[in-house]
Amino acid sequence: MPPALPRASSFAIDLPEALLARARRGEAAALEAVYRAFERPVYTLGLRLCGSPDEARDVLQDTMLRVIGRIGTWRGDGTPFWGWLRQVAVNECLMRLRRRREDDELDPLLDALADDHAPPPPAAGDAATLQRALARLPATTRSVLWLYHAEGYTHEEIAASMARSVSFSKSQLARGTRRLRALLDPAPVAREVTHA
Repeated sequence: MPPALPRASSFAIDLPEALLARARRGEAAALEAVYRAFERPVYTLGLRLCGSPDEARDVLQDTMLRVIGRIGTWRGDGTPFWGWLRQVAVNECLMRLRRRREDDELDPLLDALADDHAPPPPAAGDAATLQRALARLPATTRSVLWLYHAEGYTHEEIAASMARSVSFSKSQLARGTRRLRALLDPAPVAREVTHA
């Protein structure tokens, strides 16, 4: 079976160079167009990583204020505009998560490099069920899952963004996958208990 291609980020929106040039000059209509183009992906990222609609709105506002304030300094240098904006949004989310560290000071060596490639349970296809299950995960674990699976970050990129080790990213992904699987399909756990 050939390896799966990485899923495109919801941020992968290519804006015309002319629009970006106008935005860099501070033209209000161009800045609004940039905001409108990235409003949904930034909000969704904030919701998935921070876990609440209020925080997602704050992430959106703060991210866009930072982007608008710094857009004149963005030069590209091989990075697409959307990649730069996405990194600003990720950094905003991670900064918020650092401020309210939950129970994520667990030993990162537990479950290190667990290899869980089983297909997701059927309930994972239901967006509302998946959202509720994700909300029950610790913020850092949820962030690693989202960045890896939805945004296509590598473990190295996640580790650098979170100021952690690559093994921490891998262990959080493995732990989160198992927790999410248990939340989405608790039946196998019950069957194992009854047959033990």
